[in-house]
Amino acid sequence: MRDAVIVEAVRTPVGRRNGALKDIHPVDLSAVVLTALIERTGLDVGVVDDVVWGCVGQVGEQSANIARSAVLAAGWPEHIPGTTVDRQCGSSQQAIHFAAASVIAGHADVVVAGGVESMTRVPMGSARRAGPGVPFGPTVSHRYGNVDFNQGAGAEILAKRYDLSRTRLDEYSLESHRRAAQAADDGRFVKQIAPVELPDGTTLTADEGIRRDSTLDALGALKPAFDEEGRVTAGNASQISDGAAALLVTTSERARQLGLTPLARVHTATVVGDDPVTMLAAPIPATRKALGIAGLNLDDIDAFEVNEAFASVVEAWLTDTGARRERVNPLGGAIALGHPLGGSGARLATTLVHHLQSEGMRYGLQTMCEAGGMANATIFENLTA
Repeated sequence: MRDAVIVEAVRTPVGRRNGALKDIHPVDLSAVVLTALIERTGLDVGVVDDVVWGCVGQVGEQSANIARSAVLAAGWPEHIPGTTVDRQCGSSQQAIHFAAASVIAGHADVVVAGGVESMTRVPMGSARRAGPGVPFGPTVSHRYGNVDFNQGAGAEILAKRYDLSRTRLDEYSLESHRRAAQAADDGRFVKQIAPVELPDGTTLTADEGIRRDSTLDALGALKPAFDEEGRVTAGNASQISDGAAALLVTTSERARQLGLTPLARVHTATVVGDDPVTMLAAPIPATRKALGIAGLNLDDIDAFEVNEAFASVVEAWLTDTGARRERVNPLGGAIALGHPLGGSGARLATTLVHHLQSEGMRYGLQTMCEAGGMANATIFENLTA
């Protein structure tokens, strides 16, 4: 039986909007992690069969199949192809799923999966505004009462549905920053980060979004972002960010032949659809589906990465699943580290598989909400635990 294993996983530091990475073209940002994969594994790059790359804003600098451009920018051989995936915020998590399926099926032996988003250079919603009309079409709009499919509104719906107070959401946000700061101070991100050389000659080596001086009072002073009477603010939502991440996917047998030691196996991979208006609740059924396919229960999972698109997403997920809070986003999440849309799925996976390795844990589960009411869920297994 062929399987799918991750033999290396790297990411750039996540930059703030208009921060240190603002002058780095997203193609070149992608090339940074592709290059780092080869440097860290010592792999002959010529054996790579394909590159599957997630990106949400596929317009302007991120258009024209950015995966292929990234391959060429990294200086890789021209025979290596690339394709770009859009499953909204789950794009690079889906890229991992596609890469794993490809090697398990025998269609390829070595595939790179990852993604990128430069939200500074290609602002969120750019693709949606690139042409006339609305992207959903009149039939879909009519089916759902001509609502505006808005993630902020979905976050507010979740907060009300699960009776999540503004204070609870702000407390969650503060804890995300605390955990991320502690992880950074403890050197927990060093192995996973590929430094980025900047045009001014300096090098970015650490995530820019962690707010060490954040307080509940400061968070509480922020105005609601989507509803004047709402609970969702910029402080308890993910940060707009720039970043990229990549994972090298192959089979256990091919890894042995190449002299590589797997970080983790892709144990289970699934995706679900849910209400596109609420939009952000899909990680709940995705988690249940993944556990059911895997034959595991919640207590079997040692660590969870639930993307912090909004604090209400994770708090609703915690309330519904009953998972242990200390196991969820143990190193902080997108509220503190940032959410470079197309690169986030690969960033979460990179953080998770390194965490499993460093802590000697066996199972990790990753899930994230996606525009349109979808969610991917992936279970990784540390084979040495």
